Amino acid sequence: MSERPVARRIRRSARILLTDDRDRLLLFRYAPQNRPAFWCAPGGECDPGEDFAVAARRELFEETGLDTEPGPEIAQRADDYVTLEGEPITSDERFYRVRAPAFEVDTSGHTELERKMQMEPRWFTFAEVAQWHEPIFPDTILELVALDTTGETA
Repeated sequence: MSERPVARRIRRSARILLTDDRDRLLLFRYAPQNRPAFWCAPGGECDPGEDFAVAARRELFEETGLDTEPGPEIAQRADDYVTLEGEPITSDERFYRVRAPAFEVDTSGHTELERKMQMEPRWFTFAEVAQWHEPIFPDTILELVALDTTGETA
C-alpha cells in the first residue's frame, strides 16, 4: 500500500526588490540553526485576506522601517520548499520593485521569528550579489531586479 503525497499548503507571499540611489540591493541574511545561512529580499507571507500589494507594503515597513507604496507587481514565481518553521509548502511569491534614497535599515519592527533567525540587513552592489559566497534566493534575483515596473527588462 503506497502512501499518498501530503498536500502542501499554498503560502502566499510578497517580496520587495529594494534598491537605493547608489544602485545597491537590500538583502537580509537568515542564519537558522538547522540549515546553512542564506540571503533573500525583504518580504514575507500575506496575512489571511491580505492582498499581495498590501502585504508588500506592510512587510517592507516591518522589516526596514520604510513606509512607501510598493508599486506594481513585476514578477511572480512558485516553488516547493520547507519553511523555517519546518512546514513543507508551495510558494506563490509576488515581487515588487521599489527604489528609494539610501537609508539606514530600521529592524525594530522584526517579528520574534525574524529575531530568532538573526536577520541581518546588508546593502549589496549588483556585482557583489553575482559573486556572493552564500546562497541568495531566488537565484534569479539579478534578473528580477533588471525588470522595470512593467515586468519588462529595463
